[in-house]
Amino acid sequence: MKAAFEHVDFGRDCSVRVYHRRLPRIPFEWHNHPEYELTLTMNSQGKRYIGDSVATYGMDDLVLVPPNLPHTWASNRSIDAAHPQVAIVVWFDGAWVRRLADVCPEYNGLCDLLRRAACGLAFEDGAGTRMREHLDRLLSDKPRERLQAALDVLDLLSALPATPLASPSAFDARTGTPTGHESDQINRVLALIETQFAHPLRLSALAKASGLSERSLTRHFTQHLGESVGRYVTRVRIGHACRMLTDTQAPISVIATRSGFANVANFNRQFKAAKDVTPVEFRQQFAGARRAEQQMSPMLTERSPSLQRLRNKGDGKRMSRPARAGRQSE
Repeated sequence: MKAAFEHVDFGRDCSVRVYHRRLPRIPFEWHNHPEYELTLTMNSQGKRYIGDSVATYGMDDLVLVPPNLPHTWASNRSIDAAHPQVAIVVWFDGAWVRRLADVCPEYNGLCDLLRRAACGLAFEDGAGTRMREHLDRLLSDKPRERLQAALDVLDLLSALPATPLASPSAFDARTGTPTGHESDQINRVLALIETQFAHPLRLSALAKASGLSERSLTRHFTQHLGESVGRYVTRVRIGHACRMLTDTQAPISVIATRSGFANVANFNRQFKAAKDVTPVEFRQQFAGARRAEQQMSPMLTERSPSLQRLRNKGDGKRMSRPARAGRQSE
């Protein structure tokens, strides 16, 4: 299932975009965009799809999605049926945050937050409730007040624990490539893994590329990435397999080979260990969510004005938001 491209219009003279979405239910809209997205969902429960991560969500779910990583929420019902489901979405540009930190060292923590969010982050219970405290300012008619509230929320989240979501390299998220925060030796290893994961990768070859001994590489890799070389390579391969499972109809055996697994049995075993479902079940989850959305009544499946589909010749499907400065409510 190819993700639709979403154009986020920040409006004139706005550094962040805040979107106040209210719906009877949140539809399955598999899409991506080049901005970071912080989303708080309220009075909603269902499934959350972030790259190759599929998880249930409930009240005050708070997630930070990195650029270009496909994602969507799909609710099955409201927590309180008497009220609409709500999503508070904040979009911002990563380069803008880094420039801000360069001139204002008080915001250095935001750079670390972006680094942690390379695979997406789901914040611990309670973080969404704390973000609620800033909603009046986030939804203000004054752009400067929205900006300050967004910075306060991001600064708050930079100090809170969160769980990474997608696998490295899942769905072209570019999360397996060097980030600039690792040493040159580790960056060379990451680049080699990113381009050669479909082939056998020996620790000796990776050590040679890094200029380190196998023992030193193992130690440095774990220090920088928090996991062993072998586990990281497996996650990259699983991420690529997930992309093929959703974007193509290729047989499981072909996907296993192109993702770097020696045989289907090994692929099935490692995929199930990583995702708690088999490759076939994973593919069915995405296909089932899409079919369920298509079978809903027209009133519920009709896209909101902020998610219009535009067909550009030779450019596939796009999703566009109307030009409004900073805030929109539906």
